[in-house]
Amino acid sequence: MDSKKISQIAQIASVLEVSGYPKPGNVHRMRDFHDMAFEDFLISAIAIGESVKSLSINAFKNKNDLSKIKLGEHILKGVIETDNWIKNNTNLGIIMMIMPIAASASISSNFNELQENIDNILKSTTLDDAISLYKAINIADAGGMGNQEEFDVTDSEAIFELKKNKQTMYDVLEISSSWDNLAYELTNKMPTCFNIAYPTFYKLKKESSINNATLTTFLTILSELPDTLISRKYGLSKAQEISLKAKKVLNHLDKKTINDFDDYLFENKFNPGTTADLTAASIMISYLKEEFDK
Repeated sequence: MDSKKISQIAQIASVLEVSGYPKPGNVHRMRDFHDMAFEDFLISAIAIGESVKSLSINAFKNKNDLSKIKLGEHILKGVIETDNWIKNNTNLGIIMMIMPIAASASISSNFNELQENIDNILKSTTLDDAISLYKAINIADAGGMGNQEEFDVTDSEAIFELKKNKQTMYDVLEISSSWDNLAYELTNKMPTCFNIAYPTFYKLKKESSINNATLTTFLTILSELPDTLISRKYGLSKAQEISLKAKKVLNHLDKKTINDFDDYLFENKFNPGTTADLTAASIMISYLKEEFDK
């Protein structure tokens, strides 16, 4: 697929995710947080365009040697480009999710190859990719890889440890997969995105509105998968409780029920940020399917 088209789809997916209203517990078109606003996410979505395009071009050039794609370097570029405009972590998780999808779209001849090629690309990552990922996480000032003792990205000795243990980006993600949903998705062929979320968005986009598709996709993910950003801050039991609430909201998709859930999460600072990242990735996959099917 054309690199410009892939880049545009990545930007569209990022914009649509944050625009989903009223996406419970997250920034959306009617809700800002004290440290970041709706517009910050729109700017971030535009800022990553060039890095996605560059990765897509490089992936196509190196489709016969996936270790040369430099996935980590392009994740780092996307974070740096965002940081030039927005000094908060608005999209690290989204960048981590959409970059492998973009690289795969560039080398896949049809949609059915997309999921397997994502896995092949991630399994072909290198030590340099891991180092770039660590740098990206630290620039974004995110604790997404956890405060775990082993390979803690906030540790000043982290890169030395990576080199010493010869850990690839895939290795690091696999270590993190037990406590981070994004890492689990990336090391397991993105099961939530491909099996649950993208089909939901794809179907509802045709049947209703883009906003309804986005909102319902978000709630579907949250109802099925306790958000690990919440569980790291407040514990797994609280994250599971919120997933049960999301399931009930899905059964009563009226305006008041959704707004009440949004208010409850916002007022208690329960931010399902990981769910938002998975939603953006799923929207991107849906649009790629439409493009592949043309």
